Amino acid sequence: MTDVSNISTLTLQGFNLPPESTLPAFVFATLGYLTILICNIILLITIILNKSLHQPMYLLLLNLPINDLMGSTALLPYIIKELLWDTRTIEFSTCVTQAFFIHMYATGAVFILTAMAYDRYVAICCPMRYNTIMSNMHTVRLISLVWISNILIIVVLFILLLRLPRCRSLVSHTYCDNPSLLQLVCVNTTVNNIYGLMTVAVTQVFTVGLIVFTYIQILIACFRNKRSDTRSKALQTCGTHLIVFLLFECLGLFTLISYRLTDISPHLRKFSGVASMIFAPTMNPIIYGLKTKEIRVKAVTFIHKRIYTS
Repeated sequence: MTDVSNISTLTLQGFNLPPESTLPAFVFATLGYLTILICNIILLITIILNKSLHQPMYLLLLNLPINDLMGSTALLPYIIKELLWDTRTIEFSTCVTQAFFIHMYATGAVFILTAMAYDRYVAICCPMRYNTIMSNMHTVRLISLVWISNILIIVVLFILLLRLPRCRSLVSHTYCDNPSLLQLVCVNTTVNNIYGLMTVAVTQVFTVGLIVFTYIQILIACFRNKRSDTRSKALQTCGTHLIVFLLFECLGLFTLISYRLTDISPHLRKFSGVASMIFAPTMNPIIYGLKTKEIRVKAVTFIHKRIYTS
């Protein structure tokens, strides 16, 4: 096959929507992106501007809206542009940049949620030692570990990808990611496949295992508590967090696995891929942020002040 590595323009597969569905899809995508921007920016500003929230739990939470804004901005503006102008072409450099930040978002989300689960485990199961364990220095180390690990994993993934020549220019997805870019390659991709599967397996076993362990320990500690209101509140909180996390995990893993299953409908893969990028950034600031009383009170106060002063 002909080497087309010098061709800088790629073609996305697109959604292939009927004309009557294009406008509703555009409105939905635009409103979804605006909702993600507003909710996450409010959460971000609220934590940054209130010194009373500069505690380990909220400092870890601060990374979630940053990550969600990065992921949604890497994807949704391009989808909105495609729906508005019916354009499916994208520069190769832009495609790689989009794929890089989408993978950064996906890996970062799991790492950040794992760090947050660890913090809650220490707070509930080791309350007397919480301030000692979750010191400011330890919190900074934990946040640094999350981002450095994330960056290293994704940088190596894309170094392995960019060394390979391309012989195709049609991206078999609605947006760019590592599996769809690998399908453009015309040489053996065994090394890339092994590294990708290895990183997914290791990170999933570690993060999912740690999250499940911490929430089990939290639930055990809550059931030992004799106050029924404390138990019900903990069950509701843990249950909601786990449902959001598991849905994100299932959608993301299904999207990755669907590339290796030829019988999977491409429309289903497109839906799961886009849903995983919209669902979590929309729900995270509500579930993990605005449902927390301290953040909700500070956010409402901030909004009232902005409205009053304007």
